[in-house]
Amino acid sequence: MKLGIVGLPNVGKSTLFNSLTKAGAESQNYPFCTIDPNIGMVPVPDGRLKLLSDFYNSKKITPAVVEFVDIAGLVKGASKGEGLGNQFLANIREVDAIVHVVRCFEDPNIIHVDGSVDPLRDIETITLELIFSDLEVLEKRIGRSQKAAMSDKALMKEVAVMKELRELLLDGNCAKTYEAGDKETEEFVHSLNLLTDKPVIYAANVSEDDIADDGAGNDMVAKVREYASGEGSEVFVICAKIEEDLAELDDDEKMMFLQDLGLQESGLDKLIRASYSLLGLTSFLTAGEKETRAWTIKKGTKAPQAAGKIHSDFERGFIKAEVVNYQELLDCGSYAAAREKGLVRMEGKDYVVQEGDVMLFRFNV
Repeated sequence: MKLGIVGLPNVGKSTLFNSLTKAGAESQNYPFCTIDPNIGMVPVPDGRLKLLSDFYNSKKITPAVVEFVDIAGLVKGASKGEGLGNQFLANIREVDAIVHVVRCFEDPNIIHVDGSVDPLRDIETITLELIFSDLEVLEKRIGRSQKAAMSDKALMKEVAVMKELRELLLDGNCAKTYEAGDKETEEFVHSLNLLTDKPVIYAANVSEDDIADDGAGNDMVAKVREYASGEGSEVFVICAKIEEDLAELDDDEKMMFLQDLGLQESGLDKLIRASYSLLGLTSFLTAGEKETRAWTIKKGTKAPQAAGKIHSDFERGFIKAEVVNYQELLDCGSYAAAREKGLVRMEGKDYVVQEGDVMLFRFNV
């Protein structure tokens, strides 16, 4: 899973990126301190892996991984060259979703580029810059495709779709609101990698005082939630400053710190949960003496395609999958005991993989 982090300068974007990835992106109280896209790989927190690893005495644990791309702070007019311009937006065209960090706290010591804090205005500013960036991409693509369509009639439909998208964007709408009408057109629109076609997760960055109740008493957070609900986006509340402090602690200290704050989970946990929900993802597990590992798949994935995540040969030669729920396996104390109780099932090609399945694939190539 690959997520792109965007936001205006000084909303806590790079502070959040630093705390999530511990990658050390520079973070200062002035605009444009992130002048290159920073990339960090983050393991997905999953307590099941340690339990399964102990169960099997695994030599290695391999969690699922999220790749974060942090983009330099955008400002109004970036598409026309204001600030650093929007040259960095190309770096997030390949991401699965966009994490839009929105400032929902007042602090006279932290400058806001527009002079006041207004999360909905900030969202509109960033969205317009993404629209302008998409328009630029479409103009170039339409120009190329129109010439090719003169000798290839199949391209004429694509040109027509792109022109419809262009009109939609010019009216201030996102590409995700385009009604494709058929699967082929829908797939073509997605293939354009337009930024406004991507799912969005809003990270409402609040003060330390507002984090304990998940921003329930914060009017700005309420506005962001209402806005996100209207477009089918996810929202999670975070305090980037607290996440920065958490990043310096080991696991035991982190747990104590969260408990002292009255929190059940870290911002990273919230973000992963929101990302999996928005993108329709789930995980299955493989375990043994060599390695215990988590694999991320789309909900609804069938056993052969899940096997293909491990190796294409597994999918090509798929025969059966041995499946047991991880908690039932642990409760039984051994794989043999789980098998005796009938909890280990043999599943075929039509089996839809469930969250928490521990799977062993049988294949023949």
